Amino acid sequence: MTFKELHLINPIQEALNDLGYAAPTSIQEQAIPEVLKGQDLVACAQTGTGKTGAFAIPIINYIHKIVGSAKKAKKIRTLVITPTRELAHQISDSFNDYGKYTNIKSMVIYGGVSQNPQVDQLKKGIDVLIATPGRLLDLHKQGFIDLNHLHHLVLDEADQMLDMGFINDVKKIIKLTPENRQTLMFSATMPIAVRELADAFLTKPKYIIVDPVSSTADNITQKVYFVEKEDKRKLLYHIIKNDGIKNALVFTRTKHGADNVVKALTKQGVTCAAIHGDKTQTSRQSVLEEFKNQEISILVATDIAARGIDIENLPYVINFDLPNISETYVHRIGRTGRAGNSGIALTFCGKDERVYLTEIERLIRMKVKEIKDHPYPWNNESAKVDAKPDLRNKKKKDNSRKSEASKKNKKRWY
Repeated sequence: MTFKELHLINPIQEALNDLGYAAPTSIQEQAIPEVLKGQDLVACAQTGTGKTGAFAIPIINYIHKIVGSAKKAKKIRTLVITPTRELAHQISDSFNDYGKYTNIKSMVIYGGVSQNPQVDQLKKGIDVLIATPGRLLDLHKQGFIDLNHLHHLVLDEADQMLDMGFINDVKKIIKLTPENRQTLMFSATMPIAVRELADAFLTKPKYIIVDPVSSTADNITQKVYFVEKEDKRKLLYHIIKNDGIKNALVFTRTKHGADNVVKALTKQGVTCAAIHGDKTQTSRQSVLEEFKNQEISILVATDIAARGIDIENLPYVINFDLPNISETYVHRIGRTGRAGNSGIALTFCGKDERVYLTEIERLIRMKVKEIKDHPYPWNNESAKVDAKPDLRNKKKKDNSRKSEASKKNKKRWY
């Protein structure tokens, strides 16, 4: 299928041509016709599959017919709720790209910055509002946001919003919108909580599931290094230097860990920076722009902070720490190998993380290739024994208790 077969308005077709997009992705091919019909929708597809275009393109197609000329009064026709500021900006960029030949105006609002510029822009009038939950509720309470003319409500990254504790805010926002709205939910995973939210607030939604989270792209080469925990920073520098890595996203489990990696690499002369929840919004945006422009070569991030990072030509993703949730691994490495490019995902596995790797390999249904030729290896066999020490110790204790009980029983009988 091509975009032309979707019978989209000419301004969108021109914008898609400018972007070099001829054919929709799988999620776009299935979702766009349903959204154009006015159908409520729950769509599940992993990061990097074109989810934003799957709702932005048909929404622009619809709104353009209402907005028409630039003289038409600006009212909020579409509201997109997203969990992070970075994602909000990413979605806004997509609306601007696809709607560049229309008169549709969009804006982003989020907390952590002064509300005054946001309020000024709202007063001028907009068609599409992209917002994080807290700031939206705050400005609505102050009377700066009118949702009475809403046609579309989009809940993007629904699973992440629920994980971050936004469920009550999301429910409040939904109740502020007209009942005859069209509601679209997009999510990378489909936990029970997402289905319950859909059942409660959507009208006979169509479910679309594409590229389940257990799959990893074929164009991503995956490798694992078994390394002692205390040697991970040394190994990271070794790989960066020896492989000549100029652009890589490194994942750590904690904010403190991210800062420590940056300190270690900086001492070795590597240009790098960290992005996590303790950084200010201004700092995070600045660092992200520097990374995109390759002014810094290594960006170290925690999972939540990296959720909105979308870089088409990112060659490397490095799991400095293994995630304890297998699906997170799939989301992480999906940051590379986008838009038809190839990518490399490197993973550092300490002895205490072997059980996580086993679960990941079970989820993705493949064995990650081990790289043995590096200066900081550990004994693979010993780690297999150490992977579940608690279970081993438990068995010993249980056998010991059984032995004692047996002795006592023998004494009773004799």
